[in-house]
Amino acid sequence: MAPDALLRLKRRYQHFCPAARALETIGEKWSLLIVRDLLGGPRRFSDLRRSLAAITPKWLSARLRALESDGIVTREVAGEREVWYRLTPKGQALETVFDALLVWGIDHALGPPRGGEAIHPGRAMDAIVRYLGHRRPRGTRRTTWVFRFGEDRSYTIRFDGARWTRQRGEAAADVIVQTSPDEWVKFLSADVEGRRRWLRKRRAKGTRQRLDELATAFGAAHGVSGPLP
Repeated sequence: MAPDALLRLKRRYQHFCPAARALETIGEKWSLLIVRDLLGGPRRFSDLRRSLAAITPKWLSARLRALESDGIVTREVAGEREVWYRLTPKGQALETVFDALLVWGIDHALGPPRGGEAIHPGRAMDAIVRYLGHRRPRGTRRTTWVFRFGEDRSYTIRFDGARWTRQRGEAAADVIVQTSPDEWVKFLSADVEGRRRWLRKRRAKGTRQRLDELATAFGAAHGVSGPLP
């Protein structure tokens, strides 16, 4: 059966409830992940395929058509063979929904990557910025963290006193974390004690106070940094 036909069969709950209506619209497999990518700005079909990896072209086409039909995504033709997809205002309104799911996922559902799951450092950094923006760790002052993933892949996360942001590359930093995508995911998916152990292994460099701020922001207790070398 064609993907479009399967989607039509699956997306009716026969239950009068706003939550059921919302799930009928965005609850199908891949829908929110497409929204996630488009929250970062317009994307081409090939960009979405590269990011989602496991989705087939047929299913991606079907999901995009369904999201267009529901007024969540719109397409813009930029040339004979170039089409860009972007979120409508209705789609942009899903940002808080996605953020809430991401925070819940980090707090309650995140585990080590399964076999075949790719780790994207940039996406992980975006998740952290959204998580910290939602959780709003208490007592955080202006700070800048740099995460180095090797192969010239560095990201800067900054808190300016009001909001968290991330950018590619390095800036003058209060804390520098030298790690790999696999190791950083181990930190994120660990419990509080596991995060303490990770930090004790000196994978983050900075003053004791700044390291404690990093530890606190990610749910570890104060005083995990140990003596500086």
